[in-house]
Amino acid sequence: MSLFERYLSLWVALCIVAGIALGELIPGLFETLASWQAANVNFAVAVLIWAMVFPMMIGVDFASLKRIGDRPKGLVITLIVNWLIKPFTMAGLGVLFFKHIFADLIPPADAESYIAGLILLGAAPCTAMVFVWSQLTKGDPTYTLAQVSVNDAIMVFAFAPIVAFLLGVVDIAVPWETLILSVGLYVVIPLIAGVATRSALLRTGGEAAVTAFTAKLKPFSIVGLLATVVLLFGFQGGVILDHPLIIALIAVPLLIQSYGVFAAAYAAAWAWRIPFNIAAPCALIGTSNFFELAVAVAISLFGLNSGAALATVVGVLVEVPVMLSLVAFANATQRHFPAGDTLDP
Repeated sequence: MSLFERYLSLWVALCIVAGIALGELIPGLFETLASWQAANVNFAVAVLIWAMVFPMMIGVDFASLKRIGDRPKGLVITLIVNWLIKPFTMAGLGVLFFKHIFADLIPPADAESYIAGLILLGAAPCTAMVFVWSQLTKGDPTYTLAQVSVNDAIMVFAFAPIVAFLLGVVDIAVPWETLILSVGLYVVIPLIAGVATRSALLRTGGEAAVTAFTAKLKPFSIVGLLATVVLLFGFQGGVILDHPLIIALIAVPLLIQSYGVFAAAYAAAWAWRIPFNIAAPCALIGTSNFFELAVAVAISLFGLNSGAALATVVGVLVEVPVMLSLVAFANATQRHFPAGDTLDP
């Protein structure tokens, strides 16, 4: 890793501070950027995510997708964590902390709202940022795409029933426009661009040309990540400064959930002898959240100023620092996993 990548967590911390400060100093700019959206999907953030995701999409080899079934272990772990564990542990942690541990600090009505927001986060597996985490651990891009694609397909059918069950309501309005637009912007468009670029590079210079081109793009990917952090914290800086205690309380179960889910998935991958370039992404995919969808559903169900919406926003704030710490841990422990070419079907 380069010196810049080695201290990426420091640069992210500085970008968090810069985002909050800029949000307070020039709120008009961030209000304008925040208005560039449709169906609660922000286009400024989408462009930066393209910068992060595009280099990895160039590495996707569609010819290899048909062989994913020969190596199902990573996909099995991802699906079990995302759909059989994560939503329910998040709901349980929400109840534990806001109904019991923090009960004396928060009014009961607010506690219910915060729990609802946590449930929305727990039931929404990530679509876009997982490509970044996979790239930072040198994950198999084709396998990562397959994992994300299967998750997206399941999410269309499973998100609403799981959330409805955990919230105890009969009907829940899922903003399909947000779901479809997010998948299109964050996965489909950069994937098409990446495949077209890969094909052109292979025709002109073979695999070496692909490797050289993605190496040149890597700095732009990191810059995209840092700029995204500045934007997200610029958008939410006022919330952080106005509600520091509530932000901290909501962050506690989110932190426990994130590190706990990662530990379970990563340990399962280690025990199952899954190669690192599949093991790390499968654990990170299970940990990360589709916060755009969670925020949109919280706003549509409970309102913009609700505790549920605030809880989903805290999910955005916690996501990047936590995921970077997990990326660093994964990279530091990769020697305990088999190499990428030794996976037994």
